[in-house]
Amino acid sequence: MVTDTLHQIAEQIHRRSLVVIFSDMFESNKQLDELMLALGHLRHNKHEVLLFHTFDRTLEYDFAFENRLYRFVDMETGKEVKVHANNIREYYQQTIQNFFHEIKVQCGNYQIDMIPADITKGFDQILLPYLLKREHML
Repeated sequence: MVTDTLHQIAEQIHRRSLVVIFSDMFESNKQLDELMLALGHLRHNKHEVLLFHTFDRTLEYDFAFENRLYRFVDMETGKEVKVHANNIREYYQQTIQNFFHEIKVQCGNYQIDMIPADITKGFDQILLPYLLKREHML
């Protein structure tokens, strides 16, 4: 489990370190809480934690699908659901906005830098703005 690995890393790294994580953060509420506790463990041990929250803005945030029937498959469980995009768009968008906001709040609570990383952009468009911001902070 990812959380066990993060707790193990927190205990095994003895010098203050920079821990960089790339994740879509798609976890159940319980798993998300456990993941945030594991990231908090890293922070408690004085490590700097950067979370690059990966997502596809067009599909996973804007839900920019045509109004037709789609079959969505959960990549981890294989569970399938068939829906017309317009029937769930508004509910989905509100739910995902709340989810992204919750991640941002929890990262703030643990003093973890959360960097949105739209995978449709190149790495230079994700990393460069963050590195420039970081350079100004030094």
